[in-house]
Amino acid sequence: MQLRPKYRLVEHFAEIDDPRIERTKRHKLIDILTIAILGMICGADSWAGMESFSKAKHQW
Repeated sequence: MQLRPKYRLVEHFAEIDDPRIERTKRHKLIDILTIAILGMICGADSWAGMESFSKAKHQW
C-alpha cells in the first residue's frame, strides 16, 4: 500500500489532540495553529505579532 503525502495543514495536524477544556474553546485548534505558522513565516516574533497578523488577515 502506497501512502500519499499530506499537503494540507488540516490533514497534517488532524491527529493532534486539543488539550483545552471544551467550554473554553472560542476558536478551532487548526485555526490557531495556522495563524501561528503563517504569522511566523511572515515575520511575527511574538504573541502580539501573531495577534496583529491575524487581525490584518481577518477577511482572508
